Amino acid sequence: QVRVVESGGGLVQAGGSLRLSCAASGSAFSVSALGWYRQAPGKPREWVATITAFGSTDYATSVKGRFTISRDNAENTGSLQMNSLKPDDTGVYYCTMRNVWGQGTQVTVSS
Repeated sequence: QVRVVESGGGLVQAGGSLRLSCAASGSAFSVSALGWYRQAPGKPREWVATITAFGSTDYATSVKGRFTISRDNAENTGSLQMNSLKPDDTGVYYCTMRNVWGQGTQVTVSS
């Protein structure tokens, strides 16, 4: 059974950095795409980034050039490095694999 657990959120000033982690269980990790989404208060959940099983990456326009998604198949983990953070990046960040979602981790960027 697949499970994903996010960690690494916190409070940071604008311009700062955070690194989110996603720990996944299940033998299908290395053949599965991994995605990050976020949800700001009062707004729908939005896609942030995806990394395929082969390591190809794609990013939302709003984060391209600032965020980097990666994965470690040996450790069954994924990461989202977030640099040059803006207040608009505030929200709960979710990791997903095979349509299974974690509980989310809060990111708050102060101005």
